[in-house]
Amino acid sequence: MSSHGLSFGAHTPLVQRALETVGRKPIDTPDLAREVFGLMQAPPGLASRLVFDLLGKDSRFSVDANGVWRLVERPTINDRARLSDTKFAVVDVETTGSAVTKGARIVEFSAVLVEGGEICGEYTTLVNPEAWIPGWITRLTGIEQEMVVGAPRFRDIAARVREALKGRVFVAHNVGFDWRFVAEEFRMADSLMPEGPRLCTVRLARRVLPGLRRRGLDSLCRYYDVDIVNRHRAGDDARATAVILLRMLEAADRQGIVYWDELEDWIAGRVTFLPPPAASEEGLRA
Repeated sequence: MSSHGLSFGAHTPLVQRALETVGRKPIDTPDLAREVFGLMQAPPGLASRLVFDLLGKDSRFSVDANGVWRLVERPTINDRARLSDTKFAVVDVETTGSAVTKGARIVEFSAVLVEGGEICGEYTTLVNPEAWIPGWITRLTGIEQEMVVGAPRFRDIAARVREALKGRVFVAHNVGFDWRFVAEEFRMADSLMPEGPRLCTVRLARRVLPGLRRRGLDSLCRYYDVDIVNRHRAGDDARATAVILLRMLEAADRQGIVYWDELEDWIAGRVTFLPPPAASEEGLRA
């Protein structure tokens, strides 16, 4: 029962209408109220209360800080899925700055697909950020403004990116950084970000290589003898991270970690496994 004396079931005609409406495209609260309740000129406060009473606790819907509603795609990874059967998308992005909250945009995107213990595909592209690329970014990445002028905007590749990510664990080195940028680009493109588990290779490295002093991508590449031809380019960094992921999953397997939920528990420190045999040498190899 809501504070307004109204209650809605999860399968009422109103909820079904909301599912159909939001399923077509993301929609803001006033427009959703008009579509679902037929309220043409309702006060904003009333429209908002009615929509939130109807959908606020329904896990099939999400709403952002701007009041825009989207459908939530349910994670497709079963907790008891074997790691050998789990599909991964190893992502790396290059951007115009370090903070998505300050308006930085993606200038290059890469997703390297991993399944069955091997790399099985890749999607890499430059992206027109519709913004200026600072000089320090060009010096770091080698990506110049002229290189992205004719590149697709993120909204032009959103469907292709969704296809690469859908049904896979989103993996990245410092996963929060890459995930926030991709999620924000999807939001600005009025497209739905595939929901699902995320895996940070930095956090995984803390468990696999507890004696390693540094766990940046360069350090892990040195440890595993992985070459990066063009450092700070999305494709090269993602491919290197994918190789490192496979090596660390092999190490997890040697410790008896077979299922996805076991890997999550191990990374979170909820369970303890024996360190790999070479752990005592890791500090020297770093």
